Amino acid sequence: MSAGTTDVDGQVRERLLQAWQGEIVAGRVYELIAARMPDREADILRRMADAEAGHRSRLEARMTELGIAIPPPESVHLSPWLRLQARIAPVDRLLAVREAAEDEEVDDLYKRSTGDPVTDELLRGIRKDERAHSRTVNEMRFGKAAGGAQAEAAPVHPAQVRLDKLLGREKWHRTDGGWISGAIYGANDGLAAVFGIVAGVSGATGGSSFVLTAGAAAAVASALSMATGAFLAERSEAEVAAANVERERQEIAEHPEEEQEELSLFYQLKGIDEATADSMAAQLAKQPEAMLRALAAEEFGITGEPGDPAQAAVAAGVSTGLGAIVPVIPFIFTTGTVAIVTAAIISLVAHFLVGAAKSLVTLRTWWSAGLEMTLAGVIVGGATYLVGLALPT
Repeated sequence: MSAGTTDVDGQVRERLLQAWQGEIVAGRVYELIAARMPDREADILRRMADAEAGHRSRLEARMTELGIAIPPPESVHLSPWLRLQARIAPVDRLLAVREAAEDEEVDDLYKRSTGDPVTDELLRGIRKDERAHSRTVNEMRFGKAAGGAQAEAAPVHPAQVRLDKLLGREKWHRTDGGWISGAIYGANDGLAAVFGIVAGVSGATGGSSFVLTAGAAAAVASALSMATGAFLAERSEAEVAAANVERERQEIAEHPEEEQEELSLFYQLKGIDEATADSMAAQLAKQPEAMLRALAAEEFGITGEPGDPAQAAVAAGVSTGLGAIVPVIPFIFTTGTVAIVTAAIISLVAHFLVGAAKSLVTLRTWWSAGLEMTLAGVIVGGATYLVGLALPT
């Protein structure tokens, strides 16, 4: 098959279109993740998005040569669910999924022959870039030095320096959306716990008015417990971080040479050659606050402002209370079998919805996460209802 052929093999057409669509999706996902990162660090992900755009241009050129109609880029849509995941889910999990996607593209789209030598050569070239992307994403997740042995043999590009700073950080999951994931898990805990209580008391009393009393009390207790727990945990974490930073500030003031050497060693452990690492540490040492931020990030994983205890408490308390009140609602209006059945139905529906919402954080498929949560609700509700029947009041 040669360039300009109008009778294009179906496999060639399909592979080129699939690869073209994959490059658009990958570029948009990288852009969404980059939007959550500080400007300097986001540059790395945006350059990866630009590389995907370059791949797309090469694919479009080949498609034009073969007379394959190029769909409008707007025809490739990211699902609303994927967009939400990219804005809410922990960044390390997003990168893990992106790494898996890059590996899958390499194996499925670029490795197998299409039967067209020119197209195969193009796909092989792109395959090398995709493998590099996969390695970069893996390094961003696990803190490995990019470039391996080559990094020790050659000067480090400024972009590599920014990437290495990015690699050593372990708390990307706190970037944006942290309170949202906390709220989802709060709703999950409140719903599951109070549904079990309502089911158990319903089994013991036949769905009497005692269920309303027990369920409402449990809902309030769960919400207050989660709110105070979230507040104290967030405040304790902030206090520990502040104490660590303050101790590091004193170390820099009292032993600046040792701290500069320590920072250089951190960079060398990432694969940066000694001369470059020493130069970087020396530059930062001229600005004590910049050096403090760098050491805090390397030693303690502190990369930004601490979380807000009040925000964490409100998110956890409100979400837990909303989840917990769901099984109680039918008993506000009625009692007996009707209330029991209604409570079971709406609670299991709520279990599915909360499970689906959890997939925004876990990145599982929404329906499997929802069904898993629903099954858990069936087990909890069924078990506690049987306990209530066995211990009637």
